[in-house]
Amino acid sequence: MTVFLYQPLSRQRSDAAVLYIHGGGFVTGSAGAYHRQCAQFANELGLLGVNVEYRLAPGTPFPGPLEDCYAALRWMKAQAASLGIDPGRIAIAGDSAGAGLAASLAQLARDRGDVQPAFQLLLYSMLDDRTALNTGHAGRGEFVWTSAPNVLGWTAYLGSPLKLESAPLYSAAARLENLAGLAPAWIGVGTLDLFYAENREYAHRLTKAGVPCEFYEVKGGYHASELFAPAASVSRDFLARSMEALRRGLHLD
Repeated sequence: MTVFLYQPLSRQRSDAAVLYIHGGGFVTGSAGAYHRQCAQFANELGLLGVNVEYRLAPGTPFPGPLEDCYAALRWMKAQAASLGIDPGRIAIAGDSAGAGLAASLAQLARDRGDVQPAFQLLLYSMLDDRTALNTGHAGRGEFVWTSAPNVLGWTAYLGSPLKLESAPLYSAAARLENLAGLAPAWIGVGTLDLFYAENREYAHRLTKAGVPCEFYEVKGGYHASELFAPAASVSRDFLARSMEALRRGLHLD
C-alpha cells in the first residue's frame, strides 16, 4: 500500500500529523489527486501530511478499504519516532467517501484500542447507506453527487444489495449506536448536498454522546462545491474554517 508524505516548505514542522483519506464514492478517486490539498495542510499548519492510497470497490469491498486506512494509521504510530511525530497528535481527515471512512476509522480505532486519533475533520461525509434507500431528499443531491451514484457506491462498497435493516459493523459510520469516547470532530457540509441530513444527524449524535463536535453548514452549497467553485467567497470561507478547525483540534500555534 502506498502513502504519500508532505512536509512544510518554508516553516518549521511540529510533531502533529494528519492522515488524509480521499473521496470518490468508494469506487473512484486516488490519493494522487489530492496532492494540493495535503500539501496545503502541511504548509499552512506546519505538520506532516500522510495521504493513503486505499483499495477501491468493487474490486475490494468492505472491509478492505477501511482496513487499509487503519493500517496506515497504525503505521504512523509505529513509525512515529522516524517520522518525527507524536502518536497522540494524529488527526484523521477526509472528504465525501473518504470522510465516511475517516468516521468509521475513528470508531474502529476506539474499539481496537491500538491508536486513538486526536481529531476528526469530516468534509461532507458519506456516512449512511440508508440514504441510498431513501427516495425523498427534500431537493438535495441534484448536483455532482446524486442518488444514482450513491446507490452504486454503497452497493459496490458493501458488496451486496442494500438493506434498510442492517449493514456490517463499521461499514457505515452512521449506523453505530455507541459514539461515546470518539475523537472530537468538525463536520462541514452544504445545505444542498445529498449528505446534508446524515451529516447534521451524526453531528447531533456525537454531541449527545459527549463528543465535542462543531457542525458547519454552507448555505446553498452542493457536494464538494469548494472544489468546483474555489473562487467563491463561501468556498474560501469553508476551506478557511476547516483549516482553522484542524489547527484548533491539534492545538497548533
